[in-house]
Amino acid sequence: MFQAQACISLGSPFMGQLFRLLAERPWPAGPIRDRIFNWQGDVTPRGQSVTLRLAGALHALRLRGNDTLAAAYPPHETPDDVLWDAISTALVSEADHIDNWLNSAPQTNEVRRAATLIAIGHWLTDRFGLPMRTSELGASGGLNLHWDAFALDIAGQLFGSDTPALTLSPDWTGPVLPATTPQVVARAGVDLNPLDPRNLADALRLQAYLWPDQPHRMDLTRAAITAAKTPVTQGDAVDWLKTRLAPHQGQLHLIYSTVAWQYFPADKQAEGTAMIEAAGAAATDNAPLAWFGMENDGGERGAALTLRLWPGDLQLNFGRADFHGRWVDWKAP
Repeated sequence: MFQAQACISLGSPFMGQLFRLLAERPWPAGPIRDRIFNWQGDVTPRGQSVTLRLAGALHALRLRGNDTLAAAYPPHETPDDVLWDAISTALVSEADHIDNWLNSAPQTNEVRRAATLIAIGHWLTDRFGLPMRTSELGASGGLNLHWDAFALDIAGQLFGSDTPALTLSPDWTGPVLPATTPQVVARAGVDLNPLDPRNLADALRLQAYLWPDQPHRMDLTRAAITAAKTPVTQGDAVDWLKTRLAPHQGQLHLIYSTVAWQYFPADKQAEGTAMIEAAGAAATDNAPLAWFGMENDGGERGAALTLRLWPGDLQLNFGRADFHGRWVDWKAP
């Protein structure tokens, strides 16, 4: 029921209904029930997120044209009994698809988080006046590697690209951004299990973990899939970053993560922090280093927006943002 309430709080009553039914109703006998009910390990969102895996498998079936689920899923408002009948049918008739889908952890690439990247890009460009190279840790399908190809609408004023692939419109509080547009001259990202948006199966996975009653997220993600151009490197983020920390004169290096760093093992977090700090100690005004994070700090509302900046090792608070990018409370110093 925790997952149901979390989805409702993030604006998805359908997912709240789905998870409530999964918690309350008797499941049909079969391999999917047996596998999930006997799962070894932590099935919760704080562990292996097994119910989110299942929800993604079901949504993938819906996106592939499963008629039974199509009749019960949004945009229809479906009574509990009708929805549960559709789910129960799929758990049995589509057991092979669901069983295979359960093998992989949930993987999303929330495009609306890029609003914070556009914002920090404007701030850094205004401060240093330099083109930037970027390194994204936990880049998933690489959709947010191209944040500079998106636009951000703040009360009718547009920031970011003049010819955007998509436009983000979060509820924004705080000051507007400097007008100076960032210029990204090199970009790269890493992920333990990268997805390729140009691959149909990977593109389906990126869409399946969106929530069926949030079509605006689907529209943005599909636009970002179309715009994606940079493959994500497969590997450990900290090991990969070691090869990218040498300064480039006349360029700012922006290292960033959005709801990814928090999932790195503690020893890797410590190693990565020490590495970045050492690189920061060698930074200059002509080759500065910025480390930006949109990460869960245990606060009551959304993710913390933090920046460490070298030279000088400034540690700056830029406010908070909704985990799905619905709102940004911007507090640029």
